Amino acid sequence: MIEVRNLVKKYGAHLAVDHLDFTVDTGQIYGFLGPNGAGKSTTMNIMTGYLGATEGEVLINGHNILEEPEEAKKCIGYLPEMPPLYMEMTVWEYLNFSAELKKIPKKERSIQVEQVMELVKIVDVQNRLIKNLSKGYRQRVGLAQAILGFPEIIILDEPTVGLDPKQIIEIRELIRELAKKHTVILSSHILAEIQEVCDYIMIISHGKLVASDTPENLEKLMSGQQTVEIIAKGTEDVVKDVVGRIGGIKHAVYENGIEKDAVGVSLTPEAGLDIREQVFTEFAKSECPLLMLSHSRTTLEDVFLELTQGAIEEVQTNEGDI
Repeated sequence: MIEVRNLVKKYGAHLAVDHLDFTVDTGQIYGFLGPNGAGKSTTMNIMTGYLGATEGEVLINGHNILEEPEEAKKCIGYLPEMPPLYMEMTVWEYLNFSAELKKIPKKERSIQVEQVMELVKIVDVQNRLIKNLSKGYRQRVGLAQAILGFPEIIILDEPTVGLDPKQIIEIRELIRELAKKHTVILSSHILAEIQEVCDYIMIISHGKLVASDTPENLEKLMSGQQTVEIIAKGTEDVVKDVVGRIGGIKHAVYENGIEKDAVGVSLTPEAGLDIREQVFTEFAKSECPLLMLSHSRTTLEDVFLELTQGAIEEVQTNEGDI
């Protein structure tokens, strides 16, 4: 449905998007995840025709966004981070105006406006001025504008930024509802946002695509860094002797003084190996009681931090300089 080929965007000496390549298929929710300044919004603006690329191309259903903008944009509904709202209009006036801009036939406009208002639950505020609405309702109005014309692809840039927890939950529910009939692409620098609603995640750092997969598969990227934490009653020599009989351990870090007459151990097994049962069995055989055994799995947050750490540190350094 969408093909992004060798996409580059430069602002002077700054490389905002660095040779991006990816495709988007139908019927899923895709998430652009990355720290602030990673290039997410720039990429979305190029995909929707708001910006031109320095190099590369974007194809929407086979139509080049720059060479055939009208045909390509018919397939896209776009909600920028700051919704393009006219504050002096009522909700109804604004959506009718948006429908006219989208060249929706006159006889269909009222019906479509009613449909999108019901979908995003703003029927009760349709006659109010947009300037008098809460931020949550303004976001819904912007989303209604994006849905008008019922395009195949809906692109949302930071759709929940600045909203309170209740509003965030409501917008997430709307996104899931939209995904039943549309392909949805959304960007966020908030990990929980992407993890909560997306079927497929693309992690961007320094304008580059550094990972692209399902949330579950991304978590497996660092499966070799899982650890087993134990606290065993006994001396360090005794505990080390028991640990030495357990196969598949890459590293073991010992810590005394955690509890009286006990030793803490952090065990790193080989990739994909679950050693918990063997740990329990060996310590039981040796009559060395385990006071605690816990297993930490790699999370999507671990993957995100690992892949974008350099970008995050650079942002923090720049903020410190300012």
